[in-house]
Amino acid sequence: MRLSSLAAPHPLISLISSHSIQTSTISRDINTAAKFIGAGAAPVGVAGSGAGTGTVFRSLIIDYARNPSLKQQLVSCAYLGFVLWEAMGLFCLTVAFLILFTM
Repeated sequence: MRLSSLAAPHPLISLISSHSIQTSTISRDINTAAKFIGAGAAPVGVAGSGAGTGTVFRSLIIDYARNPSLKQQLVSCAYLGFVLWEAMGLFCLTVAFLILFTM
């Protein structure tokens, strides 16, 4: 028996390898839809950031009205709370942009 008769034909190998790389149109459409849904859901945290900022400054006004002598401590704590809330909102917005533009 010859060795060349036992070898697999080359066109079959190239057909299998090129077929496994391709994706279907339906699969790409589902991936695109999932990407847009995820990117639309990620900025929900930005709305929470706005609500949190309002809560921080509402508490500042109420606490300052109760005890005006603590103004400096209250303002510094309010600014810290504001920065933390806004950082979370910006993080959510960044995640939305990462989903949209990197996948």
